[in-house]
Amino acid sequence: MGMSSFQNTAKADGAYVRDLGRAFGGALLFSLPLLMTMEMWALGFAAEPVRRLVFLLASLPVLFGLAHYAGFSARRGLLNNALDTLVALAVGFITATALLMVFNVLDWSSPASAVGQVALQAVPAALGALAARRQLSGDPNEGEEDQASYPGELFLMLAGALFFALNLAPTEEMRLIAYLTTPLGALGVLTVSVVLLHLIVFEAGFAGQEEAETPLRAFLDFTLPGYALCLLSSLAMLWVFGGADGHGVQSLAANVVILTFPASIGAAAARLLV
Repeated sequence: MGMSSFQNTAKADGAYVRDLGRAFGGALLFSLPLLMTMEMWALGFAAEPVRRLVFLLASLPVLFGLAHYAGFSARRGLLNNALDTLVALAVGFITATALLMVFNVLDWSSPASAVGQVALQAVPAALGALAARRQLSGDPNEGEEDQASYPGELFLMLAGALFFALNLAPTEEMRLIAYLTTPLGALGVLTVSVVLLHLIVFEAGFAGQEEAETPLRAFLDFTLPGYALCLLSSLAMLWVFGGADGHGVQSLAANVVILTFPASIGAAAARLLV
């Protein structure tokens, strides 16, 4: 009995080490574009500390939700989800610190600035760590047991929108596109975003969709709420990275609509990703 218990413990520990290694792989895969983005290096010390703090604190419930619906391990339950959230954050901080040090872009002249640079990068790395079990597992069926309810599906859409918006909100290209876009062009981008969101959602097999059956029901249940979450995510990311500062209503609306285009793709693909 003792030997069997020891073997089971060793097997569980081995599986967790494997999951942890996969979490580091997911963190690197998901965060590498931002880790190699100059605007993120600068925002780490240029962004207001209160915004960085709000960003980090607001990420906690999102990470906790991902730990519940995806997670880098098969463990579930309130305590395990909380532990996986903290471990994913630790993985994110370690990955971000190591890569930024390798790239030699940390501002060592100010410890606060260096910590700010790492903190901004740690969140997307943690998101990647929690999505690793689905994306990097050798077993295509692993993680299929994680079924989300309708609110859960909306949460996953929010997480996908946040991740895509997070990757692009700091870049100057998004601001330039918004600056060059005419009101008619912005309306066109909005229309394309909604159409693509709807098409991908209706084909992606979201929970409850088998009961919805019709494109109209899917549009009302998923597309409209999903696009609203994308708008909210985009506005939040613009605020965090200073992209909403100094704009009039029309200019701010253009920035939000342009960023919502990739956010809507992320929201639609979230069920496929996690």
